[in-house]
Amino acid sequence: MRPPCTASPRHGIYRELIRMVRMGKAQVCVLCRRHPVDERWRPFCSERCRNEDLARWADGRYRVPGDPVPVPDQDSDDRS
Repeated sequence: MRPPCTASPRHGIYRELIRMVRMGKAQVCVLCRRHPVDERWRPFCSERCRNEDLARWADGRYRVPGDPVPVPDQDSDDRS
């Protein structure tokens, strides 16, 4: 008889990890919120989530609130 597979969600480390997440002891990825945080990519679960977050900042999807920036008039020429 073969021992149970430790990759099964009901056995081994996965069962313990699920228990920790449910009890609030394990942090989940700030982007996908499905996978536990990996110390190498903290606070993300993987390099993919880290890169996706960086892409969102670069695209301007994340914005820091602040006063609107005035747009200079192109019609007026203040130079004399």
